[in-house]
Amino acid sequence: MNPVIAARGLARQFGGLRAVDNVSLDLARGELHALIGPNGAGKSTFLNLLSGEIRPSAGQVLLNGADVTAWPVWRRARAGIGRSFQRTDVMREMTVADNVRLAAQARLARGLALLRPARGAAAIDAAASAALARVGMAGRAGQRAGALGHGELRQVEIAMALATAPAALLLDEPLAGMGPEDVAAHAALLRTLAADHAVLLVEHDMDVVFAIADRVSVLVDGAILASGPPAQIRASAAVRAAYLGEGA
Repeated sequence: MNPVIAARGLARQFGGLRAVDNVSLDLARGELHALIGPNGAGKSTFLNLLSGEIRPSAGQVLLNGADVTAWPVWRRARAGIGRSFQRTDVMREMTVADNVRLAAQARLARGLALLRPARGAAAIDAAASAALARVGMAGRAGQRAGALGHGELRQVEIAMALATAPAALLLDEPLAGMGPEDVAAHAALLRTLAADHAVLLVEHDMDVVFAIADRVSVLVDGAILASGPPAQIRASAAVRAAYLGEGA
C-alpha cells in the first residue's frame, strides 16, 4: 500500500542542535503509528516538519506521492493533513459547534465564501456535525467550549481536525493531562480513527501505545532507534536501555 505521508531523510538543525536527524518514515491509511521517545527527542519537531509548521534543513515530505516539502501549512491542511497540538487549540468563548465549523470552513470555503458566516454553508455544517458525532460530542454542540472538561476539549480538538476531511492525522500527546476514564475512552476513539485515516500518534502513555498501535517508532536524539510492531519494540534491549527502562 502506498503511504499517505512519507518522510525521506528529514532533518532540522537549530544552530548547533540537530533536532531531527535523517528520519525516514511511512504513514499508511488504516494504520496507527506511534512515535515515542524521551523528552527532547525531537517528536514534536518531526510533526511540525510533516505539517509544514517549520521547514526542514534537509530531506523531503511526500503527501500521496507528491513532494509537499515547500508547501505552507494551509496548503498541506487542504490537501489532507490534520494536526492537533500538545495544548488545546480551542476558542473557549465560542460554542463547540462553531469551533468545529471554523475548522471545516478553512478546508471547504473558497474565495469570497470565506467572508460568509460559517453557519451559512450547508457543506460546512454537515462536515462539523459529522465530526462531532464521530468523537461522541454531538450532544454538546451548543455548549460553550470554555465550560467543558479537559477530556472533552481534547475531543473537540480532534473533531476540528476531522472536520477538515484529512487523509492523515498527526496527534501530539492527545491524552496528556487526562484521568484514567478519559484515557480509556480516548484511546478507544484513536483506535477507531485509524480505520479510515493514517494516524501518527506522539504519546508518553506506554500502556496506551502498546495496546492500540499497529507500529511503533522510537526517536532518540532526533534519530530513529527502532521501528516495528509493538511486541518487537517492547522486546528490544536497545529500546529498553534508551527509553523504556528495564521494568518495561
